[in-house]
Amino acid sequence: MNPADRDQTGQLHACVVLFVDISGSSRLYQELGDTLALRRVRACLDRLREVVETYEGRVIKNMGDGLMCHFAEAHHALEAAAAMQIAVDSQSDHTGPNLGIHVGCHFGQVLERAGDLFGDTVNIAARVANVARVGQIIATRETIERLDEALELNARLLNTVSVKGRRDAITVFEYLWHRHGDLTIKGDRPAPTLRIPRLKLTFDGRDVYLEASGTGALSLGRTATADIPVNDREASRQHATIEMRGDKYVLLDHSSNGTYVASDGAGEICLRREEMILPARGRIALGLSTASPQATCVEFLAE
Repeated sequence: MNPADRDQTGQLHACVVLFVDISGSSRLYQELGDTLALRRVRACLDRLREVVETYEGRVIKNMGDGLMCHFAEAHHALEAAAAMQIAVDSQSDHTGPNLGIHVGCHFGQVLERAGDLFGDTVNIAARVANVARVGQIIATRETIERLDEALELNARLLNTVSVKGRRDAITVFEYLWHRHGDLTIKGDRPAPTLRIPRLKLTFDGRDVYLEASGTGALSLGRTATADIPVNDREASRQHATIEMRGDKYVLLDHSSNGTYVASDGAGEICLRREEMILPARGRIALGLSTASPQATCVEFLAE
């Protein structure tokens, strides 16, 4: 098989897939503005990449304000996760909004093709990362069982989580991250809590809110049963959805004509069967540009 063919078919192998996601960026953009907040987020991502390489991992790709990473060994993955938490925690101060991270990982078979990873292991790792709170490292039983005895002592059984497409729930553990010598043990106190801003959506003189205490999703479309009904001919009946994922709000397009998102200083983006993390404020239009005189714009604000 030549290299070109191998790139098309991919290679199966076992590894740990680790997702790390930055928390608190929405508040950062709101309080510091786009330029300074973006600089802080990029600096944090650069530091996380350095940690991954130090612990013999590979960054597969950026995922919004986070990374998807590959580790051959479970102990490297969890040592890297702990080092990430320490690095971000060390950059915190009391003079303004700070960033935090949450981490999830799972060991299993993946299909690697053209530099990307695919398969059930990736889906489980992403799901585990989504249930982690800021300051937490969550790992599946399959990952913890591959640690040596000394590192396994840092794992605390939590619960089970359901994963879409799987009949059986996944058993997960919290990995308590430590500092040594002149550093502080962090596993003896609860992870810091982060206030998740609610998302306010304004259209046709009405306000609708998406917040942590609610259902976790809102629908937009031409149908009268949508949470945000938009009576535009270019809009599909089930046009788009906004979901809560951790402390972020994600817009998913399901339409024929696309969903347009505009924000100050970032121009306009058109999603076509794609998704994106919403910035702190902006406008959404269904099937038409937000600049079109015929468009019904939905204003959004994380507050």
